[in-house]
Amino acid sequence: MKITLGVETSCDETSIAVVGGTKILSNVVASSVYLHKKYGGVVPEIATRHHVEVINYCFKEALKDARISVKDIDLISVTQGPGLIGSLLIGISFAKALSYSLKVPIIGVNHVICCVRGPYQYLFS
Repeated sequence: MKITLGVETSCDETSIAVVGGTKILSNVVASSVYLHKKYGGVVPEIATRHHVEVINYCFKEALKDARISVKDIDLISVTQGPGLIGSLLIGISFAKALSYSLKVPIIGVNHVICCVRGPYQYLFS
């Protein structure tokens, strides 16, 4: 079974998921909505800083929840857009560094296309 790590940081939530084949093994989400509430909307700099603070925690928790080791990862997917540029840079940098260190392939995904196609994934496989 191929293990894919998904990294999503396009806006105000940091999400790391582990998928084995077509089964979701874990999905950890850290929201920063409470930080933005008093401003009436998402503040890009606050979102970016929150990603920096929580991305390692989300990663460790996702691996733990999936009961896998970092060495079990076969592929990394990461949101490459659209989104807040600072937020995207955190996720892409994290995913690229991990891909490089593990010597596994990385693939960039379009956030909007995945949202539209996701519910129909079994029809396309």
